Amino acid sequence: MELEFEKKVCQYLDQVIRDSRLEEQTQEIRLGEGMPDVGRVIGAWGQVILRGKEWRGDSISLSGGVMAWVLYAPEDGSEPRCLDTWLPFKMKWDLPEGVREGEIRASCLLRSVDARSISPRKIMARAVVSLQIAVLCPGEAEVFVPGAVPEGVELLKRSYPIRLLREAGEKAFQIEEVLPLKGSDPVPGKIFCCGLQPRITDRKVLGDKVVFRGSGNLHLLGRTEDGQLHAWDFELPFSQIAQLRETYGPDARAELTMGVTSLEPELDSEGKLRVKCGMVGQYLVDDREMVELVEDAYSTGREVDVHTQELKLPAMLDSRTENIFGEQKLPVDASRVVDSVFLPEQPRIRQSDTGVELEIPGLFQVLYYGEGGELAAASVRMEMDRMLETAPDVRVDGEVELPDRPGITMGDGGLELSVELPVKLTSSSRQGIPQVTGMTLGEEKEPDPARPSLILCRAGDQSLWQIAKSTGSSVEAIRRINDLQEEPESGRMLLIPVS
Repeated sequence: MELEFEKKVCQYLDQVIRDSRLEEQTQEIRLGEGMPDVGRVIGAWGQVILRGKEWRGDSISLSGGVMAWVLYAPEDGSEPRCLDTWLPFKMKWDLPEGVREGEIRASCLLRSVDARSISPRKIMARAVVSLQIAVLCPGEAEVFVPGAVPEGVELLKRSYPIRLLREAGEKAFQIEEVLPLKGSDPVPGKIFCCGLQPRITDRKVLGDKVVFRGSGNLHLLGRTEDGQLHAWDFELPFSQIAQLRETYGPDARAELTMGVTSLEPELDSEGKLRVKCGMVGQYLVDDREMVELVEDAYSTGREVDVHTQELKLPAMLDSRTENIFGEQKLPVDASRVVDSVFLPEQPRIRQSDTGVELEIPGLFQVLYYGEGGELAAASVRMEMDRMLETAPDVRVDGEVELPDRPGITMGDGGLELSVELPVKLTSSSRQGIPQVTGMTLGEEKEPDPARPSLILCRAGDQSLWQIAKSTGSSVEAIRRINDLQEEPESGRMLLIPVS
């Protein structure tokens, strides 16, 4: 007799690609008419712009570029001048066979930007971008549910609360504001370069919507009206709502990765600072689902051939942010620091049987006035690391968030630089759970008249299920006769009713 179980589908999003790459681009900049010849290049800065994500049949692509600015000291000794350029990039990834639809999640970090003069009228700019993408596709697994079960057949049922990725998408938005100067800020005379750093402060799933709040730190570098270089910082708060395809309960969570899609600062004719910028919040929604499985079966009165297979689901185990601290020394003689930035890469993750090692390279860039009053820029690389203990079958993914401005202390022999870097870590597992998919039941056996109806057994390392299966009893019968609510303590004598 065949006893078939009903199939139910458990749906989720599966991560089929996660990859990090470095992309390098160069661009030749020609000086415009009326600009003085290049004496020396002082420094370069940049802002990554995410322009588009495209799904094309068997591949995906990511496009964008770096808005780059190069500050140089003219040969004639006049005040520093700034040039700007656009360094585009486009990256392509091949999809696994059979993958035709899904969502793309991208994180773009500026790893470095520098420049050099190649003639009195030409400068070569170079930018390196650290790109990380994840491709998420719909997946499903079959969960087998028993129907009517004949008398005398015992089932071991267990319920697992499993957290699964359920939905991904994005919400793009624009901000346009007049920027108020603080009372202590000098009035800008010219803006050289800018950077925008979005930061999420709150996010939640409310039914069929994702609500997220945060702010973008807008950083401007320019010249004041009295000719000195200065940096300004402004907060651009935002609050957004994204519509979801499904409605979720109170256990659902949202995670966001932010990107900058446009940035246009302006110092207008009235001396007011204005900004137009675009941002995109790329969200992931995960939710808890109770999955009930039959893990084993037997019968007290007939032979049973149990059919099993493993249920494998990409279960989300944990999501948290680790703050990693790093410091480095920059051996320069500085009288005043004008500006500083730390440019991190995406983490390198090495997994072993005992844990996970995170390595995060980064670059400090500092613009300063030297002891003699000359304007200069310098950079120094640094590597941060962190060890995390994990089980062998647990996968850990990491994503860097842009940090606050580096801490700077002037010490003997140079500048002491420090940074606290937020790293979002998610852990997941595909460990299989055995499940019964059906049974073949043999003919009913005649009861053995010589078999006792009650036996005595000492509890040891076996569970109640194992005791019941080995003795031909049932868990419910053993609990009832011994007045048990939980598993018995080791060494206890148990009465076992048998058929």
